[in-house]
Amino acid sequence: MAMTATDTNRAGLRRDGHLEKLKLFGLSSPALLMVLVILVIPVGWLFYVSFVGADGQFSLENYARMIKRKSYFRIFMTTFQVSLLTTGICIVIGYPLAYFLSQLPSRLANLCLITVLLPFWTSLLVRTYAWLVLLQKKGLVNDWAISLGLWDEPIKIVHNMTGTLIGMVHIMLPFLILPVYNAMKAIDRDYLKAASNLGASPRKAFWTVFFPLSTPGLFAGSLMVFVLCLGFFVTPAVLGGGKVIMVSMKIVSNIELFVNWGAASALGVVLLVLTMAILWIASRFVNLAAMTGGGH
Repeated sequence: MAMTATDTNRAGLRRDGHLEKLKLFGLSSPALLMVLVILVIPVGWLFYVSFVGADGQFSLENYARMIKRKSYFRIFMTTFQVSLLTTGICIVIGYPLAYFLSQLPSRLANLCLITVLLPFWTSLLVRTYAWLVLLQKKGLVNDWAISLGLWDEPIKIVHNMTGTLIGMVHIMLPFLILPVYNAMKAIDRDYLKAASNLGASPRKAFWTVFFPLSTPGLFAGSLMVFVLCLGFFVTPAVLGGGKVIMVSMKIVSNIELFVNWGAASALGVVLLVLTMAILWIASRFVNLAAMTGGGH
């Protein structure tokens, strides 16, 4: 009789467990369907088209072309070079600015953060063309520099790598400042007081206590900026003047000029795989879920 009751309880628990799973699946099914439609199906189509040759049959010619032609290697190198330089400049500018904001009173810091967020209120295309106007040979930057005696005649600071980096740093800087500022605000100031009580100078307390505690935010912001830069199109296309060619620009040219969806898809697949590889390598060193608020 006792065994029968135990079996009955086990069966009831299993039934309740199955019902719980069905309920959870029912609640999450709209989100899963959205992910399927927006992410899985388009990426799957991208992979499929990348293996379709010019004759409409399965082929590796789109990937073989990238291996044979050195121009593709240069394009990927340029893409990673621009992304790394943009990330590095954003760190140099953004970290001190985030530190300055973190030291301000909350009300004043929130007011200053509005200026950091101001670029988001303007279209990316408008901001890019604004830099084109400012940086051209007869633009305000050259005029002011000449009037201040910094140089004697207009210099070329647009339609090259310099102009591209200026525009991309301006657009990407908030993506680094916000995570770093958030990490800095979460640091308990008592740690710095304890370091000072133990004899550490303000500089040593910063480098041994404050900076290590802020590195998760710095790493998260840097990774976000770098990954976003890999797929940039508008800014390098306008400010690069055709001299700074990134993967996204080559994808567009393959579609618009050559109507070659296979080659464009192959480029997209390679860039996606490289991005996922970077994220996987980063996850080996830090907990990306915890950095983005998805774990503890």
